[in-house]
Amino acid sequence: MSKIGKKNISIPKESSVKIDGGNLTITGPKGSKTLSINDKIFSSKLIENEFKIEPLNKKIDKKTSIMWGTYRSLINNAVIGVSSGHEKILELNGVGFRANIKGENLNLQIGFSHDVNFKIPKDVKITVEKQTIIKITGVDKNLVAKIAADIKNLKPIEPYKAKGIKEKGQFVLRKEGKKK
Repeated sequence: MSKIGKKNISIPKESSVKIDGGNLTITGPKGSKTLSINDKIFSSKLIENEFKIEPLNKKIDKKTSIMWGTYRSLINNAVIGVSSGHEKILELNGVGFRANIKGENLNLQIGFSHDVNFKIPKDVKITVEKQTIIKITGVDKNLVAKIAADIKNLKPIEPYKAKGIKEKGQFVLRKEGKKK
């Protein structure tokens, strides 16, 4: 039995789930998302404002249990995404490190001899609150996390002076410099 898969997913009042065979369409105030579920293994039920996914076979093997929890998490992330959205906040640490938006590009000055331009995808909204704080929001949790990881990889945090791009609240293990 999957501990995560057994839990029901509560659907907010402003969101709705439409079941069409193996396809789920989840709509809400932030947008809509379509997921596909293997309907040969799992059945899905909508009871009032609760959504439940269960395996068709009563005898559950390990692989089915793993997939049960995975599908439940994917559906839950989609429901949260269309109702309230997902967000990641990145911080730029370093002297002269700045970010601003120019058209469809995120322009970053991160210690190189040239500015780095990052193309913003259509499904994700990126805002620069201060010159050193970047907020990434969107409906799809995977896409938001991938964009945040791509931006962080442009200038990873270095351990000596903690310069670079990091997530808000990320722990940086600092190293001691050379001794004389």
